[in-house]
Amino acid sequence: TWTTRGAFCTHLFGLFRTDPESTRHHGLSYLMVPLETEGVTVRGFGRLDGDEGFAEVFFEDAFVPDSLVLGEVGNGWGVAMATTSSERGLTLRSPGRFQAVATRLVQLYRDRRGSEPDDVIRDSIVRAWMDAEAYSLYTNMDVSAMVEGRSPGFRSSLNKLFWSELDVRLHEAALELIGDEAECTEAAGPTGAGIENPWLKGYQFSLSGPIYAGTNEIQRNIVAERVLGLPRK
Repeated sequence: TWTTRGAFCTHLFGLFRTDPESTRHHGLSYLMVPLETEGVTVRGFGRLDGDEGFAEVFFEDAFVPDSLVLGEVGNGWGVAMATTSSERGLTLRSPGRFQAVATRLVQLYRDRRGSEPDDVIRDSIVRAWMDAEAYSLYTNMDVSAMVEGRSPGFRSSLNKLFWSELDVRLHEAALELIGDEAECTEAAGPTGAGIENPWLKGYQFSLSGPIYAGTNEIQRNIVAERVLGLPRK
């Protein structure tokens, strides 16, 4: 099992088939598994940016007690759908994360625009800042709906599409503004010493956004079929 942040977490949750006679999404249970459980082996490995964040997790005759079943036995699919809806819509990426990056991006532009600013770069930065603010408003709307007892449902796929592509645009705008320096893994710090280039690092990580938490291709299918009501074929 390939597990995000498995290299340093203490537990994982997952769907396990607890009814061998069942098929598809029936007969699955949602379990919280301590990684120190006998029979569980964790092997961390590095990402493309050099950090160790993922792990392969192997199960060999591992036993998990009933007390670690989340929800009802056999109803794990429903728990998983609630989890992914929350992850894509609210809990994974807070608006403040993107607003902070947008603020840094605007300051970067002010520091580097020169006497003849590039209108194309300026427009991309303005759009990125506006999108970060729009994401905040959209998230607040979803939170208000949940307070009133309404679930975001499949609209969480729209949210995931928006924030994952926003993250890429924010960092692309910064790298375009920086120019040739964008390819350097280190940048000059306040004392002149080399420090890790935060914009390049952020860009590398942003590229994973359209993949994790359900690929954006899958999210577009969900939006097309379940939000817009379009036919599958």
